[in-house]
Amino acid sequence: QVQLVESGGGLVQAGGSLRLFCAASGSFFGINVMGWYRQAPGKQRELVAVIPSGAPPKYADSVEGRFTISRDNAKNTVNLQMNSLKPEDTAVYYCNAEATAFVQGRIGRYEYWGQGTQVAVSS
Repeated sequence: QVQLVESGGGLVQAGGSLRLFCAASGSFFGINVMGWYRQAPGKQRELVAVIPSGAPPKYADSVEGRFTISRDNAKNTVNLQMNSLKPEDTAVYYCNAEATAFVQGRIGRYEYWGQGTQVAVSS
């Protein structure tokens, strides 16, 4: 079982910055991948950025150069620094983690989601 809690969302004007935080807790062997996704009302959830263990992060083309993802493996946290925000960045941002865990007698990789944090960018 893994619980993800996000924070840091809010309202910001275009061109501004926000920093999102996500902390993982629970029982697991290791978190293989952490990332951020976002979903605007009526739209599909989309990848924002992911950062696997021991690998460089990857970003959606729409945020490349503006957002920076980072993680602290010791603390099981992942952050998303968002700069030069645009109105089209408005969405609920969800923390995501793929973790190796022992669940009901089975060891496997499981995907977990946070509750989301709202980001609104005004023009």
